[in-house]
Amino acid sequence: MRFGIVVFPGTWSDSDCHYVVTDILRHEADYIWHKETDLSKYECIIIPGGFSYGDYLRAGAIARFSPIMQSIYRFVEDGKSVIGICNGFQILCESGLLPGVLRRNRHLEYRCQWTNLMTEHSDTIFTNDCLPNQILKIPVSHGEGNYYADDQTLNDLESTGRVLFRYCDQDGNPTDDANPNGSSNNIAGITNTQGNVLGMMPHPERSCENLLGSTDGNLIFQSIINFHKSR
Repeated sequence: MRFGIVVFPGTWSDSDCHYVVTDILRHEADYIWHKETDLSKYECIIIPGGFSYGDYLRAGAIARFSPIMQSIYRFVEDGKSVIGICNGFQILCESGLLPGVLRRNRHLEYRCQWTNLMTEHSDTIFTNDCLPNQILKIPVSHGEGNYYADDQTLNDLESTGRVLFRYCDQDGNPTDDANPNGSSNNIAGITNTQGNVLGMMPHPERSCENLLGSTDGNLIFQSIINFHKSR
């Protein structure tokens, strides 16, 4: 399987994602500069973390206008999978591929810490290698990770099973203390209506080796691989 990893000016998590896909999971991956538009040879696109365009205006607000985004719209319409991590999640929301926005953290602090994520559904493109209600240990690193949407959008996300990951304590409870940024409903990751686009603030590429403290991030990437191998 071949992944494409989008690189904007200011992206910095691209090499981490490349390392996980190629060195750990033994699949193919290419870096894709944001001005490129041909995505025909890829089965999954990763929009990694960083500070695209320096996060001027709002995080992800400028990156949404890069040439590659029009190709990503078509890529999604064709049913192929996209995962946006941290700044990638922000870009997906700014571009309209996912609902809601990512605001400044409630405490107005940049947080880089481990979090526990409840796997809300284990039958999706991005979670099929997870156990039902499995708690994943995956870190966050952001200043604007506070997911917000209006009540109607939140109700729609919840009722249609599109919240895939929720911040929780070590026992799986979505408590306020376990919420690192103030996200509505403790939301850490959501999908689009088709289920082929995932945006998440935590960094699975930073939890793929025991040396780093967790290998739970592999479950997300391996789930994507499982899905595409079965097609």
